[in-house]
Amino acid sequence: MSAPDSPAAPAAGRAPVDRSVRRARAAVSLLFLTNGALYANLVPRYPEIKAALELGNAQYGLAIAAFPAGALVAGMAAGPVIRRFRSSRVAAFGTVLTALCMLGAAVGPTWALLAGALFLAGAFDAVVDVAQNAHGLRVQRLYRRSVLNSFHALWSVGAVIGGLMGAAATGLGVSPGVHLAVAAVLLSATALTAYRWTLPGPDREGAAEAGGGAEQEVRGVSGAAWTRYAILAALAVISIAGIMVEDAGSTWGAVYLSDHLGATASLAAFGYIALVGAQFVGRMAGDALTDRFGQRAVARAGGAIAALGLGAALLFPSVPGTIAGFAAAGFGVATLIPSAMHAADELRGLKPGTGLALVSWLMRVGFLCSPPVVGAIADATTLRTGLMVVPAAGVAVVLLAGVLADRSGRAPGGRAPRVSTGAPPKAAVTKEEPSARP
Repeated sequence: MSAPDSPAAPAAGRAPVDRSVRRARAAVSLLFLTNGALYANLVPRYPEIKAALELGNAQYGLAIAAFPAGALVAGMAAGPVIRRFRSSRVAAFGTVLTALCMLGAAVGPTWALLAGALFLAGAFDAVVDVAQNAHGLRVQRLYRRSVLNSFHALWSVGAVIGGLMGAAATGLGVSPGVHLAVAAVLLSATALTAYRWTLPGPDREGAAEAGGGAEQEVRGVSGAAWTRYAILAALAVISIAGIMVEDAGSTWGAVYLSDHLGATASLAAFGYIALVGAQFVGRMAGDALTDRFGQRAVARAGGAIAALGLGAALLFPSVPGTIAGFAAAGFGVATLIPSAMHAADELRGLKPGTGLALVSWLMRVGFLCSPPVVGAIADATTLRTGLMVVPAAGVAVVLLAGVLADRSGRAPGGRAPRVSTGAPPKAAVTKEEPSARP
């Protein structure tokens, strides 16, 4: 029989999920949605902020770069912070702090205050990102099947909602300060409401409730210590591959379609739209595919789809083919980041949250480095050649996917799957009163 806490456990062996766990899933979904909406609300207001502060392009670029810089500085602090305050608290109250920093960026009267607010927003966002994934993985362990991809799909929905809110406020002539204040109140209230329904107790309690003793979390991985870090490095490459494909569409898709293939500006925008749309579809289907085939097989198939889809479009360039190629790439990488985060969180021999925080931090390094790498290749050759990093990323995923879990839930260095007894997990039958939360 399949492991009870394996994301690939078949439906026939699942125990009923208690209402408190279903509420926790809804709570994490709201946290992901608010996280996606926060920054997306600010992005449409950047031109007004730039004009109001009379910033040159270089000053503006440096200010925007403060957000990923803050994320890199604070990213590795996520593990200790979560262990101290719990993932649910960090995700919910960190969202409030992030929203306040976004508001500060909107109303800051000087370049220094804009950059400082974005730096703090990036720092809080990095910690919130790890916290919400950590709590989502705890919920997934209690569900005994994959649900993490659906959380990331809702992050995409949140980003669309936030972007539409920002566009509507701009069109109605609402000032950035009023707009971001309203957004901060709405999204903070949503996050704090969601917090009431998150899982109580320490984060690693979820792993023990799913059938494994806490002592498993501190036991070393079989083999030399370097094996554990080699696995972490491979997981980081997989997550970076996913983020590089996303960045290729957002940063370079419209430029390539318009400047190199002659597409109109409105048509060129469909390169990125096709990518994120297909990625959303892939994430919505990702949980069922992971349950059926395992993370490893899904990642390998996805890497191959991304490599062949956009690779063929670049070798035989056309506007429709390139848009279809970006869609294939988005669908192919849809499950990579959730799968890599899950595998890192399950890796034995590390303190709780350390593997997840490290992979998330390295992914952000990749996100920061991806645009200049593609740009440098494009300057030396052509943008078409620079975009070949996407097929290369797909090939890397195919080669490294062995570090992810197979259909039985087994992964190198991860917790061993356990045989299901058909009994529901302890936490899944324990009713908690949200008002009793400490």
